[in-house]
Amino acid sequence: MLLPGPDTRVIELRVPGVLGATPESVTGSASAVDVAGDGLGRVVRPADRMDRPVAGPSLSLGGRPISRVVEGYVWGAMTSGGVAKATWALLFPFTLANVAHWMLPPVPPGSRVARGLGTVLRALLRLAALGLTMLFIGQFAVVSLDLIAAQCLSPALECAGGLTPTWLRDSPTLRMISGLLPVLLAIGVLFRVSGVDWELSVPQPAADPPGHAMSSLPGAGVAADPDTPALRGLHTTAALATVAWLLLGGPLGPLRADLTALWSTTLLILGLCALGVLLLDDPNGSHPDRAGRWLRAALAPAPRRMLVLAALALLGASAAFAPELSGPLAASDATVQGIAVGLGLCCVLFGLLLIPAALLARSTWRKLPRGLRPWAGGWMAAPVLGLAGLLGGGFGSGIAITFEQVLTPVRLVLPDGYRWVTLVWGTAAGVALTALVLCAPVLVLLGRLRKRRGTFVPPEVALLHKDRPQDEARAARAWRQAEWQRRHAHQVLICFAGLLGVGAAASVTGQALGVPLPTGLAPLSGAGVVALALLGGGLLYLVWLAARHPERAKQVGVLADLAAFWPREAHPTVPPCYAMKVVPELVARAEEHLKAPGNRVVLVGHSQGSLLAAVAVSRLLETCSAHDRERIGLVTAGSQLQWAYPRAFPAVVPHSSLAKLHGELGGRWRSLCRGTDPLGGAVTTWARQVYDGRMLGVGFRADGSTGPLPAAKVGPHGALVLGGDHWLPDPMRGPFPLRRWAPGVLGHVEYQPDPEWDRAVSIAAGLEKP
Repeated sequence: MLLPGPDTRVIELRVPGVLGATPESVTGSASAVDVAGDGLGRVVRPADRMDRPVAGPSLSLGGRPISRVVEGYVWGAMTSGGVAKATWALLFPFTLANVAHWMLPPVPPGSRVARGLGTVLRALLRLAALGLTMLFIGQFAVVSLDLIAAQCLSPALECAGGLTPTWLRDSPTLRMISGLLPVLLAIGVLFRVSGVDWELSVPQPAADPPGHAMSSLPGAGVAADPDTPALRGLHTTAALATVAWLLLGGPLGPLRADLTALWSTTLLILGLCALGVLLLDDPNGSHPDRAGRWLRAALAPAPRRMLVLAALALLGASAAFAPELSGPLAASDATVQGIAVGLGLCCVLFGLLLIPAALLARSTWRKLPRGLRPWAGGWMAAPVLGLAGLLGGGFGSGIAITFEQVLTPVRLVLPDGYRWVTLVWGTAAGVALTALVLCAPVLVLLGRLRKRRGTFVPPEVALLHKDRPQDEARAARAWRQAEWQRRHAHQVLICFAGLLGVGAAASVTGQALGVPLPTGLAPLSGAGVVALALLGGGLLYLVWLAARHPERAKQVGVLADLAAFWPREAHPTVPPCYAMKVVPELVARAEEHLKAPGNRVVLVGHSQGSLLAAVAVSRLLETCSAHDRERIGLVTAGSQLQWAYPRAFPAVVPHSSLAKLHGELGGRWRSLCRGTDPLGGAVTTWARQVYDGRMLGVGFRADGSTGPLPAAKVGPHGALVLGGDHWLPDPMRGPFPLRRWAPGVLGHVEYQPDPEWDRAVSIAAGLEKP
């Protein structure tokens, strides 16, 4: 450990989570000013009355003050807030498909079978993502071309007679154009947003040479995929071809004999797009000898433009020669159902092949305790991809049903498959509601039984709130609720996805066998109509809310914000990856501070910011000298780095990478955690138990090894320090002099007011030992 000198100064660089982070809240001050950054990634410091940056409160070392500079990296402008960002909620199925790519199990070294399965699984993911794009555009075309242009604007219906001129309704050509324009606009928006990326305000980090061995630290594989532009061109071409295919007859074949050439050309283009996404397998450009190299050359900017223009010309020809819009389109139902069935088969095949891949990957986590192993045994990507497909179908059906039943005065003809979709969602909603009604009383009864037996209060709570019975009672309930959420949230997701999947399979089977929709299930179908209308209408309401109330819109699409950490891989139309901007800028800022020999840099990450901080510290350790490494520390608060990320993304943030990072820091990684926090938890310890009035556990040791730890010590402010984890009492003790006070059960927020925050920073800076 470096001894502090007279010029020692601690730079505390704070990285907040995704929700509601302002410069003032991040720096813990009444006023803050920018000192670096570009407006999207803002480096801020506390300010005085003249808006001049000032240092933060000093740290104390044996009664001696140590200078501290508090900086915050505010990156919330890259995620929630505003119409453009809230609109990503409509494309959330695309984001889920992209996240599923990063959830794939790791490939054990030396296993050719596992490597081959990984290649096939990534190809199926990209194919399913292409199916999602086709399904989205197909369902959008059903609303625009079928429900609006062909039916609502038809002269035979009084749907929009008072809102549209007669010359528009009497002209089939103009009605075709009015139906195509929204679809083309939607495709253009998808193409445009899929090319948006955040620009760095620091020099671009040097790319790793081809064949470079990947680091074993957290987040080493988080890098941009060079195949994304080619993938974007293929998705745009397939979207245009899907609309043309729907107009020409879809899976039913050409509607007229003279349309055979156009129909065959459209099918050929769709097949080429599918083949292209299957072959684009060069993650991160690490293997230039793969097929992605020559395919990227074939899909360079000029060929991509030609391909998109050819698909656009094909759509124009299809619209010109297709039958007139004189009623419900003949191929709407068959096209949407055909795409949905193809997507479903792709998801099923993906799930089946994922089973042996997960079994082969078990060797990488077999020695871990059950609570640290990947969710669903490494199979979690399958329900996430399935849920993406089911939500994609549900979103489109919900918007169509909302339009047909709410926004039009007459009854329009919806595709027959939508009735089965309503049955699936109605059944799922009914089962979920029934389970909630049955489980709630059981949970209440179990809680009362624990109180009578004296086992309701967890032993950790009894230690943290000794001689404080009121705080103990409040903390016990919040502790058990948070623990249940962390343990079972993924199981609820799997059950819901499985329920929808079984319903979708039964629906497809019933339609294939020609079974009519049972009349006795009409109430469930009606419930499905309500559920889908709420789903589609709710998404549109979120966009409206973002337009009218930008501040309230910060809480719109939190899941999408969390998912936007991952770069584009399976699907190009996902939010730009903010980690590709935040991490390099954090590293550059830390390196700038490390140039002063007396500075010690401690990155402090809260919630999602803890993952960003951990990845940034990992990159720093790879580039800094041995002397500078000893001046780097890490503090995480309310972090998901144990209970969520290693279990959901075992190939990118494996448990072994956290162990290595902890060993590299030599005990300068401290974690602030609360048992009452439903989103955060312990990071460096597990298998905790209370024996003879002491908290024991297993975890990372300062020397880089893993094993049993000494009993937890009680900190000066009531925290229990076990290994690198500081368990904070919640509610806080205090109030404390000269510190902001936060009363009540705090859960996931307000970690800064606790005095243990400063102590953790001091330990991470190497100023004192725990």
